[in-house]
Amino acid sequence: MLADMSVDEAEVAAQPRRRRGPGGRFLGILVAVIVLLFGVPWATLVWSGNAWPAPVFVAGTVLFVLAAAAFPVLMFRGHGRHDDVSARIADTTLGVVWVLFTWSVLGQLAGLVLLAAGVDGPARSRIVAAAVLVISVVLLIWGYTEAMRVSRVRRVDVVIPRLGAALDGLKVVLITDTHYGPIDRARWSQGVTEVINSLDADIVAHTGDIADGEVHQRRAMAAPLGDIRAKLARVYVTGNHEYMSGAQGWVEHMSSLGWDALHNRHLVVTRGDDSLVVAGVDDRTAAGSGVPGHHMDHEAALAGADPALPVLLLAHQPQQVTGAVAHGIDLQLSGHTHGGQMWPFHYLVRTDQPVLQGLSRHSERTQMYTSRGTGFWGPPFRIFAPSEITLLTLRTAA
Repeated sequence: MLADMSVDEAEVAAQPRRRRGPGGRFLGILVAVIVLLFGVPWATLVWSGNAWPAPVFVAGTVLFVLAAAAFPVLMFRGHGRHDDVSARIADTTLGVVWVLFTWSVLGQLAGLVLLAAGVDGPARSRIVAAAVLVISVVLLIWGYTEAMRVSRVRRVDVVIPRLGAALDGLKVVLITDTHYGPIDRARWSQGVTEVINSLDADIVAHTGDIADGEVHQRRAMAAPLGDIRAKLARVYVTGNHEYMSGAQGWVEHMSSLGWDALHNRHLVVTRGDDSLVVAGVDDRTAAGSGVPGHHMDHEAALAGADPALPVLLLAHQPQQVTGAVAHGIDLQLSGHTHGGQMWPFHYLVRTDQPVLQGLSRHSERTQMYTSRGTGFWGPPFRIFAPSEITLLTLRTAA
């Protein structure tokens, strides 16, 4: 066949084909995800053997096509250009379609059971479609209520063998992932502050992801953080979302609200004759953010600390516990996972993080508490992953 080609044609044919670049791969993955997320619910509710009248089929198809086409545009405008209206629509759409997708997959499996039971024809498909729609609506209403309410208090006792007797019963309140964002939650933020102040905390810790947006955009929602009371310390570290929202600005703003920003540093709190080192490190994404002076640095955070004292470490992501183990930390406080936020996203989170939520042990000395988060990111829904304000009571081994 090469004999029939010109020299130029043969040279072109002999050249290796250009591989698709990262941008092309990303676009391909994005299209595939959107097609699956919107296509599976469309097939279950509109197309798959339901035999709906033509106007119903056409209307349903048009609705799904328009939603799928608008979704990436709204996401880009909302989170790329900080258009809050677009972000609210895109985030809500993502939550709705995720629930419809999940229960459409389960509905198709239920359809196989109905088929085996002898239910055939349009009746089977319509039963599945009705069940998927009803379950999804119920879960979305409940999930929205869960997301928007002020978090309940979760109480946990943590035994720290190296803790001095005078610090037994020390109360640490943990909040994290408040994610002040496109939906105005200033009243919610005030409610969180009131709950925290009712707990009479010795230490209040915020382990990052304060907001989606820069300080000037979310100042009113963050303002109640300045009213939070603690007997010994209010401490804060950056999360990964700070590095998309002006991290240094948030560090400075938290300091202006009276919080100690533990930007790879520590402080020491004392009660009676005993002391506790409270340290913090930047989020693990900080080094790649391009923000000058920001990176995760356990050595700097613990520099000058008395090695005989127990250490409480703030680090946004549970993955950072490897550094805590290497540096002999007694207890790490983290967030980031949101407890999965919307089932079954829980299982995807576990592929990236060692722990989803709760108290866990990672060495003979090191324990970690991972909060499900106080707020939510993106979709205003929490499904089988309630938010929390955590009251950790530290106990001695005795």
